[in-house]
Amino acid sequence: MEKVLQDFPVLETERLILRQIRKTDASSMLKYLSDKDVMEHYGLLPFKTEEEALDEIAWYDSIYAGNTGVRWGITIKGVDEVIGSFGFLNYVAQHSRSQIGYELDKQFWGKGIASEAIEAILEYGFGEMKLQRIEALIEPPNVASCKLVERKDFIKEGLLRSYEFNGKKFDDLYMYSLLKSDYESM
Repeated sequence: MEKVLQDFPVLETERLILRQIRKTDASSMLKYLSDKDVMEHYGLLPFKTEEEALDEIAWYDSIYAGNTGVRWGITIKGVDEVIGSFGFLNYVAQHSRSQIGYELDKQFWGKGIASEAIEAILEYGFGEMKLQRIEALIEPPNVASCKLVERKDFIKEGLLRSYEFNGKKFDDLYMYSLLKSDYESM
């Protein structure tokens, strides 16, 4: 399999720099990954230690190295502190598809940060990665995420029952998708 992702891409928007997350970002990541509100729909329990944040960074590095995904740290231009992450996981080259995942520090909710980041991610996915399909799996109570992807013309395809174990219980997930043809007609 040819590696689609060579040098780690840096994405820039009007207000944001999306860059590779480094081990030195663990403490800023722990700040939001330990917040129960941020983690409520993440599929994991809130983090308690910086070691857990380092494990998350190691996972980001492993999906990139294995060519199964790429996860960017979200930073505000001029402030090199990670306030969330956004990226692709479960990339399947044979089928030109991937899922997106993201989380954002609660103090930045409602400010258009996720909307701005997803636009850069979609452009990269359909352009550089040559994806045909981008999926989003979202817990039904996560209304804000459902609205985010719906505003970007993702189509809700159905409900995956008891699809993911979050450390305490099994969660249902909505399956959303955006096809390249949908994106190009936006």
